Amino acid sequence: MIKVLVVDDSAVVRKVICDELSRYNDIQVVGTAVDPYFARDKIVELNPDVVTLDLEMPRMDGLSFLSKLMKHHPMPVVVLSSLTPKNSELGIKALDLGAVEVLCKPGASYSTKDIAQPLVHAIRSAAAAKIAVAPAKAPGAVERPSYENLLVQTTHKIIAIGASTGGTKAIEAVLSRMPPTAPGIVIVQHMPEHFTTSFAKRLNEISALQVREARDNDHVIPGVALIAPGNHHMLLTRSGGTYVAKIKDGPRVHYQRPSVDVLFHSVAQTAGRNAVGAILTGMGADGARGLLAMRSSGAYTLAQNEASCVVFGMPKEAIKLGAADEVVALDDMTHSILQALQAQPKARRAAAGG
Repeated sequence: MIKVLVVDDSAVVRKVICDELSRYNDIQVVGTAVDPYFARDKIVELNPDVVTLDLEMPRMDGLSFLSKLMKHHPMPVVVLSSLTPKNSELGIKALDLGAVEVLCKPGASYSTKDIAQPLVHAIRSAAAAKIAVAPAKAPGAVERPSYENLLVQTTHKIIAIGASTGGTKAIEAVLSRMPPTAPGIVIVQHMPEHFTTSFAKRLNEISALQVREARDNDHVIPGVALIAPGNHHMLLTRSGGTYVAKIKDGPRVHYQRPSVDVLFHSVAQTAGRNAVGAILTGMGADGARGLLAMRSSGAYTLAQNEASCVVFGMPKEAIKLGAADEVVALDDMTHSILQALQAQPKARRAAAGG
């Protein structure tokens, strides 16, 4: 049983969340709080497994509370935020501070039906997550290894990446190490609509690549990384000699839109052996079969290892299916991707022992 504390200053939102969560046998709302001060006392009293947290509250804002909580009493937190550009940016900051997931709260833009299933999925993911406080950064710039010398003949190559819970930091770790000449990159991170815009902007600031939220018919070219927009699927297609991103509606796959499986299957069909796929930390099985399709089409495939995952769900399922040529720690992922790009498929597999 997952014990949940709901923290929100809106009585209506608290009731909606409590009513929806009460429908699930593995989740129990053990308490609610109207602001961070009440929440602090409830956490001590009730010892919840997961906290859902609003960002805009009286007396202390959610980000300030989250920062203090992760410093003094680290625990799984799911942030619920209004669907506005400002709150999208705050949501990304919340993930940086240690929140496991960020969702849109019930309201005019998102109905109760829209939020119930994603919230339950997020709570289950949070309960399974490994929570760790990031060590303080030393003064001065952080040196990152350069992999520029690994890149040869990257024309018509594609890198496809999929992630969910814990993926924002994992993707940041991978992209921050990529050289500006890296092949075109397509990425699915499970995240609500509009939050992906802020996420892409954040990545663009820390990466040598140009990172942006994908638009329909964007060309996938070297030096550019495209993030699938929230609430839309992204597929890779080809127009002549150029790879093109297509943004589509459609049913959720593995309860997700965008779905990693949808992207990976399209990459398998479009790019085949010219692609490298990587599945990173996340809850569930989205992406596992798509990665297998990529491997079957001749692409080289990697899965993040358990020790470096926040939630070892998606990579675990891919490994069980035999979809991964190589299982790699997050710190080694960029190096492994770039090494795979320069080698021929058979040589890559031989080197990996496959």
